[in-house]
Amino acid sequence: MRVSEHFGLNRNQPSLEFVDVDISGDIHVYVDPRAVRSIGSDWSDECVSLLQSFFDTVLQAMRAGNDDPARQLLASLREPNETHLGLSRGRAQGRGMGDSLARDVWTSVSRSRAVNSGLIEDLEDTVLFVEGIGFDIISDITTNIIRGPLIEFTHDVAGYYGIPLTGGVASGQIWDRRTRRWTQGFTQLPTTAHGPLILVPKSIVRQNQTFDPGEYFNHFVLPQMQTDELRAHSSLVQVLRDGERRVTKKSLKERYGQGKRVSLDTTLKHPDLLDRYRQAKSGRLRAPSHEEIAEVTESDLPDWDGLLTTVTDVQVGAATATDYHRSVEALLTALFYPALDRPLREFEIHEGRKRIDITYTNIASRGFFDWVNRVQGAPAPNVFVECKNYGSELANPEVDQIAGRFSPLRGRLGLLVHRGFGDKDRLLRRCRDTALDDRGFILPLDDDDLRALVDERKSNPDSRTPDIAA
Repeated sequence: MRVSEHFGLNRNQPSLEFVDVDISGDIHVYVDPRAVRSIGSDWSDECVSLLQSFFDTVLQAMRAGNDDPARQLLASLREPNETHLGLSRGRAQGRGMGDSLARDVWTSVSRSRAVNSGLIEDLEDTVLFVEGIGFDIISDITTNIIRGPLIEFTHDVAGYYGIPLTGGVASGQIWDRRTRRWTQGFTQLPTTAHGPLILVPKSIVRQNQTFDPGEYFNHFVLPQMQTDELRAHSSLVQVLRDGERRVTKKSLKERYGQGKRVSLDTTLKHPDLLDRYRQAKSGRLRAPSHEEIAEVTESDLPDWDGLLTTVTDVQVGAATATDYHRSVEALLTALFYPALDRPLREFEIHEGRKRIDITYTNIASRGFFDWVNRVQGAPAPNVFVECKNYGSELANPEVDQIAGRFSPLRGRLGLLVHRGFGDKDRLLRRCRDTALDDRGFILPLDDDDLRALVDERKSNPDSRTPDIAA
């Protein structure tokens, strides 16, 4: 049974911002620290600060020969049962890192020449060079370090969906980047018969980590080794009939072997290799699509017609404004994922004096929302949505209201979702006036526009977000 079923959320995975896990078992996806880094929101920035603080503290202790502090830091890590992500079979089975596994991790990392040479800078670097460190270990370590922000995320989600929280639940170890120590206490968490739950944003999980040791070896290390052999005129160099000189990857593997040890040897000689790999992995990462999530979690694909009908069937008027707001959010969350992520509802600005119906974090790596953010220079780190369930034409006050939410830091792009009454061309002209006055960009979307966006998504299932610019 999934979280959404257990708590009766009346939504499925496409309209949920968290991984809708099985409350008794595990889903085989991982938390990817590189994905966390690529989001660029306040929440993800806090996670990145925690990751950097923890890993720097461990590395400093190891390089200074302070073995006991390093061991103690690692001994506080546990496989995070509460997230229900990972490789455990059947019911989630947490294996403690406080005993043998912690010692194994410490031994692998502390003895690695990659650590002692200063080559490794970030947690994810270890997967490329350190034996015994794989995707599952990196995911577990990352989840432990960002446990605090994940609990905050869980509280936000629970508050919106009405998921009950149980008090007095042990928080587990929480990393404090200011004191550089583990702390713990008690908190509130959703709880089932199988234990407490910590929910994880679906935008930060992957089937495989972004940093892939096989990819690094095959596409960066081996080509460098071929260049080295050619320059040295080694015995591995073959001269073809046309005079071309070459070194085969097969011959390199036969002579030197393959894997992390060879990657490390070559990278120590050519540190720029790792810099180039990091650069290739920089920027916004592609979040998993609805189809990819559905495949790995065995969950449903979006019911586009059902989501749209839930919006259009809402009666017009103030009495059903909340129903309209929630149904619009469910549709847009599915429709614009993965470009727009982590919807914040009734988001307060100006110390609570103003509220925005829905605020999305713009994590687009391509398409319209990426184009607006990067090329057009709106900017749009966030995209704001105001929902108007009016039975009359929207006028200047409604346009001015959403424009008043914009700022250079928060973003200057908004969606004004409404029912379509009145003169549509006049509303477009009002929004155009706002843009010409350099007050931001407003895109009005009525029921017909939403229907067109849904039709486009249905007719182009491989597209990641519909072309709102059309």
